[in-house]
Amino acid sequence: VCTSSEEYTALFIIPSSVEAIGFGRFQWKLSMLTGVAWMADAMEMMLLSIVTPQLRCEWRLSSWKVAFITAIVFIGMMVSSSLWGNISDKYGRKLCLILCMLWTLHYGLLSAFAPVYSWILVLRCLVGFGLGGAPQSVTLYTEFLPIKSRGISIILLGVFWALGAVFEVLLAMVVMPTLGWKWLLAFSTFPLVVFAASCCWLPESARFDVLRGREDKALDTLKYIAAANGSSVPTGRLIANTQTERGRIRDLFIPEYRKTTLLVWLIWFCNAFSYYGIVLLTTELFQSGSAFFIFHSKTIIECNLECNYLTIHDYVDLLWTTLAEFPGILVTLWMIDRIGRKKSMAICFLLFSVSILPLYACTHRAVLTVFIFIARACITGGWQVAYVYTPEVFPTATRAIGIGTGSGMARVGALITPFIAQVLLKSSVYLTLSVYLICCLLGTVASLVLPMETTGRSLQESTQSTMEPKNMERPHGSETAESSSNTCP
Repeated sequence: VCTSSEEYTALFIIPSSVEAIGFGRFQWKLSMLTGVAWMADAMEMMLLSIVTPQLRCEWRLSSWKVAFITAIVFIGMMVSSSLWGNISDKYGRKLCLILCMLWTLHYGLLSAFAPVYSWILVLRCLVGFGLGGAPQSVTLYTEFLPIKSRGISIILLGVFWALGAVFEVLLAMVVMPTLGWKWLLAFSTFPLVVFAASCCWLPESARFDVLRGREDKALDTLKYIAAANGSSVPTGRLIANTQTERGRIRDLFIPEYRKTTLLVWLIWFCNAFSYYGIVLLTTELFQSGSAFFIFHSKTIIECNLECNYLTIHDYVDLLWTTLAEFPGILVTLWMIDRIGRKKSMAICFLLFSVSILPLYACTHRAVLTVFIFIARACITGGWQVAYVYTPEVFPTATRAIGIGTGSGMARVGALITPFIAQVLLKSSVYLTLSVYLICCLLGTVASLVLPMETTGRSLQESTQSTMEPKNMERPHGSETAESSSNTCP
């Protein structure tokens, strides 16, 4: 006698499980930890514009040497960004992020003991090398977020960046007049210490584990997240999209991604060039008292080459312009899901260009501060959207290398900008502003001609078209039925 018994096994994939688990307590904790990494990055970057005027006076440095202190950090970041992306795609997001943060902590502390100019260059370059991996925190964070929460959540990471920048200015107001720049460098590593103490909790990305064939570990991670969020993992078998070749730069240039890759690189370049440009311009213009002086109704454009220490008044104005990052983030939050990623970036670039136009005219310090405030708000918002768009447009197999190379191009822009904002400014204010104006207009065009809008799209897992099902769990559920089995005793 033959009896027939049918087994129906539900099939699920990582994107559906992430959507089923939803946004909850786990994502809030992950937001805090990745946010601390962003605070650390922001503080290390912000102190460049605070410490360099002090070093110029203390060590009697020329404008070129001052600019090179800033540039050397970005050289380190530029060299390492793709390397960290490759490590993240090949060996894991968690390992990459922990290594780069601990590296930055080590050399950040050592740089506080730099005795001479040459040592500060070497040590800050090594700090930059570590910071090149900081964007991988976004890779890890993105892969745990459901579609509905993804854009807003990544934009809100910018709050931590803004908090880090504000905290650095407040810290400088207290430390610089009393203890000096070396103590400021040491205290600025505090978020890195917090990260180092908390990183043991950090999980590996389930998407990455599935891609490298470790489905059991991915399922354990999903169960842990579901338990933390008070939800459950879909039952059944996982369809695992495995790919052995990961983190290859040449995969960014396959036909369907070639144009996107080049435009994304240009957008990252323009964002960093303009963002760090406006940060450095702020202290350069404030340090000389004002960009413009008016005597007897006759305009005299002055570029002060004398050594002037930053005053409390300078720190207060720097704080006001740094606070611009918060309204920039709020406006971007309102735009990003309503009009899409591409238009949001284009609007931010265009508004930045419009905001620096009044700086061509002779203006008082208060007016200068207002327009720098607006410009910084715009470029902050635009860069945050780039952080959302980039991990969305590239698949898991090349997501980290996509962000890494984009970050590398950003560091090229950041490397060049000190020589515009700190050197060219001494020759011509008008030419300096024109460079930033043209750059952001290019960014506007690049954003609009991107081939793909990623709003509401699921993250792609692999550059391969085939999917390899692998058995993971018990045979229950009723989503996708599998074939029946016949038994004859």
